[in-house]
Amino acid sequence: MNTTTSEPEGGSSPSDVPRHTPVIAPEATTEIPVHLLFRDDFPGGPSQPIPLRPAVVSRRLGTGEQPRVGPRPPAAGSKASAAGPRPAAKARPLPPAPPRSAPPADPGIAERPGPALPGWTGVIAGACAITGIGAVLWGAGVLPAVVTRTLGFTPSPYDGLGIGLWSLIAFCVVLAVFTLGGIGRGQVGHAWVVTLFGEYRGTVRRTGLMWISPLLLRRRVDVRLRHWRSRPMPAVDADGTALRVVVLVVWRVKDTAKAVLGVKDHEVYLTEQVESAMARVLSQLPAEAPSPSGLTSAPEDAPTLRDAEAVGDALTRMLSAECAPVGIEIFSAQPTAIEYAPEVAAAMLRRRVAAIDAKHRDSVLTSVVDAVDDTVTRLTSRGLVELDDYERKALVKDLTVAFYTGRSGGTDG
Repeated sequence: MNTTTSEPEGGSSPSDVPRHTPVIAPEATTEIPVHLLFRDDFPGGPSQPIPLRPAVVSRRLGTGEQPRVGPRPPAAGSKASAAGPRPAAKARPLPPAPPRSAPPADPGIAERPGPALPGWTGVIAGACAITGIGAVLWGAGVLPAVVTRTLGFTPSPYDGLGIGLWSLIAFCVVLAVFTLGGIGRGQVGHAWVVTLFGEYRGTVRRTGLMWISPLLLRRRVDVRLRHWRSRPMPAVDADGTALRVVVLVVWRVKDTAKAVLGVKDHEVYLTEQVESAMARVLSQLPAEAPSPSGLTSAPEDAPTLRDAEAVGDALTRMLSAECAPVGIEIFSAQPTAIEYAPEVAAAMLRRRVAAIDAKHRDSVLTSVVDAVDDTVTRLTSRGLVELDDYERKALVKDLTVAFYTGRSGGTDG
């Protein structure tokens, strides 16, 4: 059986076309556009380039080689191509943090005068109650005859104590205990915060003998001017250098109600706030002035922690705002000692010595240069010597070495 096969045009059979056999199994290829541009083929003239897609040869994943794809060029005639490459977007700075407000105070707690009477009123009332008890007992004949004769009274016959007399005696006893139990003594520089069943009733600032109801719970508060010196507290400056700071705080209790009822312990609260405010203030300033080497981030005219007046003012303002809600008045908060922490003290000492030495050398060199310039100028202006450029340079060199050696030797000695 004859089979007729048609041959393709050109006289070649399919078996004659060579087949591509990949040498590497995971190899994959993509088309690479090749444009042979001639002078007559420019669509927009020779001055307008034609954008081309970048040629990319990709590899299959898993072969350890990834394709490198460059940025796609902008289309022809677009604004981006006319203006050039787009600049990198700048990072938007973070908005400044709002200042932290002080904790709000309870509006229902404010100092007001408390109920108190002069002490003599309690003494008189107690004496009257005791006298009434004695009169009842004498009238009922309960007192012994010896006591009655001693007091100069006539003994009364004992007729017994009825319910009425017992009620009268009980009333006089309660009155005596109530009046005599409320007598107290007020001292200068102290106040009493009184409460009744947990409700604030007022503050008593009286001095001397006074009477306060025994039903009121009294809490004593020291309202004198006081000072507190902290222990060495850890802190860091604006450059992150570890420090040890001692702070002296002068304060007093201004509102006794807020100090006693507004916080659990106002002295502990003050201690914690001093440490917090000190850390916040010191972290905003560098410990040392900026050096020429640029080791600090502060500008040259920025204040440093060596300015004790500025640091104290900032610390006082911040601490006053924090302690006002608890009734504490801050007069001054001054750092008495700002030292480097032991772990960085030696390194900072070497740095300071090196800075002082560099400053000294710079001053010596400046004075030497001025002296050499003055000497050469005088010699040449007065006509004592005539020097060409070579001789002038040699003279300047010799004078500089001589002056610098003399200055350095005299300073070191």
